[in-house]
Amino acid sequence: MSYTGPEFEPPQPRRPRRGPLTVALAALVPGALLGWVVYEAVGGGGGSDRTASATSAASAHSATASAGSPSPSGTSAADAKGAAGGPSALKGKVVVIDPGHNQGNFQHATEINRQVDIGTNRKECDTTGTSTNAGYTEARFTLDVAHRLRTLLEKQGATVKFTRDGDSPAWGPCVDERARIGNTAHADAAISIHADGAAEGDRGFHVILPGTVHAGAADTRKIVGPSRDLGTRVAGDFLRDTGEPPSNYVGKGTGLVTRTDLGGLNLSTVPKVFIECGNMRDSKDAALLTSGAWRQKAARGISEGIVSFLRRS
Repeated sequence: MSYTGPEFEPPQPRRPRRGPLTVALAALVPGALLGWVVYEAVGGGGGSDRTASATSAASAHSATASAGSPSPSGTSAADAKGAAGGPSALKGKVVVIDPGHNQGNFQHATEINRQVDIGTNRKECDTTGTSTNAGYTEARFTLDVAHRLRTLLEKQGATVKFTRDGDSPAWGPCVDERARIGNTAHADAAISIHADGAAEGDRGFHVILPGTVHAGAADTRKIVGPSRDLGTRVAGDFLRDTGEPPSNYVGKGTGLVTRTDLGGLNLSTVPKVFIECGNMRDSKDAALLTSGAWRQKAARGISEGIVSFLRRS
């Protein structure tokens, strides 16, 4: 996803060392994310090389799957941690997973360009999303991670609903409908899965939190607090499990960004966040995003963040 909006931050200059401001901002996120930023602040060395090494070491403990696999082929030993609470740990909890975009959007420009009300203004129903330079689409990536995430959450007893799946209509649904699906399900947590389409060299993940909006059909005042809690937990666990660094181009190193221009967040009445798992246009991130083993880690990190949030809510 590469939307822009009133709270979208322009790319930040890349610096070999992070200053005190970054360390202070990192206090917003839990231990794993804080540890990363503190390490950078004290001059830990080349972030990209460390991330590659950490990812390589962690891959020995992950499930192996092909880049084109629509769903996980099994659960690795490492995934046992994600299901440590047992089959009834999340009984009665509802999670809505929103796999961003749709493969068919490319063939339905008229439909997805239709304007819908997002509270603050009107915006396109949806977009095509992005892809790697080799053509692996964001829509394909998000659905695969969603399937893996559903498996992990259902193992703990959660009821999981999708906004779209493989048998969904050929395009969409629109962003306002995606929000309504979570609202109608009375979700205890909702997450929209994406990958970004920024410039080469822009790396890392970030979690998008809803800002305070009270306009038109949108009123996020009741969900801003719990959504921030959900987002910080997801960010910390995603970092720990995947080794993917916080974004170096938005979020000032915290891995968190607040926005008020996304209909999927503005129109939500349940705690909800977006996660941009990496940059599909960066060669290093693309190598991870197209790996089935890494996507399993991504699903595990997201799952653990959601489970942590639900156990406290």
